[in-house]
Amino acid sequence: MNRTTPTRTQAAPRSRNSFAPLRLCVRSSAFTFVEILAALVFLAILIPAVIEGITLSSRASILTERSAIAAELAQNKINELTLNDTWASAETGGDFGADWPGYRWESIQSTWEMDTMTLLAVTVRFSVQGREQNLVLSTLVNSGTASATTTTGSNTQ
Repeated sequence: MNRTTPTRTQAAPRSRNSFAPLRLCVRSSAFTFVEILAALVFLAILIPAVIEGITLSSRASILTERSAIAAELAQNKINELTLNDTWASAETGGDFGADWPGYRWESIQSTWEMDTMTLLAVTVRFSVQGREQNLVLSTLVNSGTASATTTTGSNTQ
């Protein structure tokens, strides 16, 4: 192989003083205006939906937590009224004091199908993000002996 003859795998030698113009291959790697607008429209649709989902999830979490607290407070109030035999003569409503602000209770007594039984229901009311919620817990008490027989719970919202 001769040094002066270029081959397919070798490029022709250049002299140091050669100022031949080099062809630069410039490739555009930027986004077009239409692509940017499409991305912004996509984000404008997606962001409100994501924020709404986060808000709904947060509200559900708070509601679950406060409902569990309300159920425990209602159970404690029913136990207090039945164990002290004050369910027939005690006050019919109030709050739970400074320890549980925002929770209020109300008790309702009604006759049951059997003459000696009375339905004692305690309703606990509380607020979650501006919406009033309530939880009702009820039990049957014997009017003759004033002792609790059965506890049933229902959650209404």
